[in-house]
Amino acid sequence: MPVANAESELIARLDAALPQTQCTRCGYPDCMSYARAIAQGQADINQCPPGGAEGVLRLATITGRPAKPLDPEHGLESVRTLAIIDEDWCIGCTLCIKACPTDAIVGGNKRMHTVIEPYCTGCELCLPVCPVDCISLVSASGEKTGWSAWSPEQAAQARSRYQWHQQRQQRDLTEHEARQMLKAQDKLEHLAEHSKLTDPAALDRKRSMIEAALARAKARQSGN
Repeated sequence: MPVANAESELIARLDAALPQTQCTRCGYPDCMSYARAIAQGQADINQCPPGGAEGVLRLATITGRPAKPLDPEHGLESVRTLAIIDEDWCIGCTLCIKACPTDAIVGGNKRMHTVIEPYCTGCELCLPVCPVDCISLVSASGEKTGWSAWSPEQAAQARSRYQWHQQRQQRDLTEHEARQMLKAQDKLEHLAEHSKLTDPAALDRKRSMIEAALARAKARQSGN
C-alpha cells in the first residue's frame, strides 16, 4: 500500500476513535486535525479529555504506542455536559452561534438564542465568547465520563454536523466575497459617479486600489 494511502487510512481510524466534540482542548482546531497530528508523530495520544482513559486506550491500540494517563495540561476526564442559555440574560449577540462547531445554537440577531440539546457536544466554545455570561453547563450523563458518557452514534452525528458547519461557513464566505466583488466592480465602472473625489490623479489612484483588490480576490478564488 502506498505511504500516502496508509497514512490516510491511519488518520481515518484515529479520527473514528475520537468523540468528535470538536472542543479544541487537544490543542488542535478539530478532531481530524488532532488525528492527523497523531498519525504524523506531532501529537501524543493522551490529549483528548472528552475521550478520557478509554479514548487513550483506543488510540494506543491503533498506533501501537503504550497507553498513558490523560495529560492534565489539556484537561481532565469528566461528565458529558450540555450548554444551557439563560434566556432572560441573552442579548442576542450571535457570538455563541458563530462559535458553535455543530450549529447547535439557534437564534437571530438581537433575539433570544437557545440550544438544540441533541446537537450540543459540550465543547464549551460558546462560554468564553458570551459577553454577558448567560451560558452555563449542566451534566448530561449523570456520573458517566469519557466514552461511557458518549456513544458512537452521537460521535457520528457530531462529525456530520461539524462537516456541514464547515461547508456552510465556506459557502457563506464565498457568497460574501462574491457580493463584495460585485460591489467593487460596480464602483470601478462608475468611479467618478460614486466618489466624492474630483481630481483625476486621485481618481486614478482610487481606481488602481480597487483593481488591485479585485485582482487579489480573483486570485483567492482561483487558489493562486
